[in-house]
Amino acid sequence: MKVTLKVPDMTCDHCKMAISKALRQLDKIEDVVIDLNTKLVEVVGLAALPDVVNAIKGAGYTVEEIVHIQK
Repeated sequence: MKVTLKVPDMTCDHCKMAISKALRQLDKIEDVVIDLNTKLVEVVGLAALPDVVNAIKGAGYTVEEIVHIQK
């Protein structure tokens, strides 16, 4: 699965590292790509979508919307 999420409150490399670290602690995450300019987080792997969203929220960030899901 590949899911792209809009995280509007990412502003710097620290945000990027915090979200990446939180997501990589989940089982079955293959890759995380974060674009600060577009505020998009792309997650590749077999982790459940609620777990992905909760990991980002647990790191202190808001998930505004799910932009794209590819199975």
